[in-house]
Amino acid sequence: MNKVLGIVLGGGAGTRLYPLTKTRAKPAVPLGGKHRLIDIPISNCINSGISKIYVLTQFNSASLNSHISRAYSFSGFQQGFVEILAAQQTPENLDWFQGTADAVRQYLPRFEDMDIDEYLILSGDHLYRMDYSDFVEHHRRTNADITLSVLPVDHDRASSFGLMKIDDSGRIIDFSEKPKGDALKQMQVDTTTLGLSAEEAKEKPYIASMGIYLFKRDVLIDLLKQQPESPDFGKEIIPKSAKDHNVQAYLFNDYWEDIGTIESFFNANLALVKQPNPLFSFYDESAPIYTRARYLPPTKHLKCEVTESMISEGCILKECRITNSVIGIRSRIESGCTIEDSLIMGADYYQANIERRGSCDTAKIPLGIGANTTIQHAIVDKNARIGCNVKILNKDRVEEADREEDGFYIRSGIVVVLRGASIPDDTII
Repeated sequence: MNKVLGIVLGGGAGTRLYPLTKTRAKPAVPLGGKHRLIDIPISNCINSGISKIYVLTQFNSASLNSHISRAYSFSGFQQGFVEILAAQQTPENLDWFQGTADAVRQYLPRFEDMDIDEYLILSGDHLYRMDYSDFVEHHRRTNADITLSVLPVDHDRASSFGLMKIDDSGRIIDFSEKPKGDALKQMQVDTTTLGLSAEEAKEKPYIASMGIYLFKRDVLIDLLKQQPESPDFGKEIIPKSAKDHNVQAYLFNDYWEDIGTIESFFNANLALVKQPNPLFSFYDESAPIYTRARYLPPTKHLKCEVTESMISEGCILKECRITNSVIGIRSRIESGCTIEDSLIMGADYYQANIERRGSCDTAKIPLGIGANTTIQHAIVDKNARIGCNVKILNKDRVEEADREEDGFYIRSGIVVVLRGASIPDDTII
């Protein structure tokens, strides 16, 4: 695996995850209380024996740069690295990244200079656990020029994906982007070819791209140079290559979620607290999800009632009730609060006298959630200041709203309190 280079694509603007991407790159969005989205593909690489990893970024990359530099450092006696490659202007190219393939193309001279046999192209906004060594082994065994990791899907979900057809050998022979009607039915395949049982194949007769690609070294270099006007892998480079190259499908029949919208992000986080057996779990010793080590103190629970929730380290919780929620690092939740079906991202720092304060008569709203506040079905971004007696309930059942001046947005009925926002005492949302 030391001949495989991991390239994580994290350059998109993340417009569907706004306002969580207002001040940060999409891969830097917090996940599960203490991780970031970027930790998923990087951890999968490390657990698979791939230790040479580049992350390509473009928008709001400062927090992502900081996280990676603090979280991932290899011994000087190892050859591994995790490095950021940001979009840049050069004499040959004055443009920003125009797409996934263009991002890799702009750094191709650097990648060409490396002693690498395959390039593994990954996305920075998916939640899954995968051993890429099996993927690489399949690629080499089938002598593929390009291998795509694919997900078996049922009829109801199929039209939301880019679909593929395969022949009896597993070679991809056709592509269709989010087909519907008769076009959708024509994309059905026999997924037993890829290893599904007959029963599973009947239930899931479509295969969808996961946005994970493995290229032979020379194939990637040649394709990017031969198609200089093609900016995207999934929509242009790979479909155009299927006729003349051996493009294989590799079946991944496990949990995978595209964290592309506020709703999918919210649901994926709350799914972490489900018992028993959540679809994705951080509690796997054989394949841990790494992140930055912060050396925070244990969380204090002072007469709290906590059910089906995850509480990160460094929090202080006082006489509150927390249900079906994820509480991020350094969260401060005061007496009388009720948190239900919510994601509280926590804080990047502690205020002075963090253990002693708690009064509602301060001149400035402190960091955290004030006394007697109720939060339901909401996301509270980092470093928010929620006053006392606040009710964040979306009481009017609004689906979409832009209230940046008031410190929040509503997306798919989910109230999203902005990073660093201040919500005054007695506010009702």
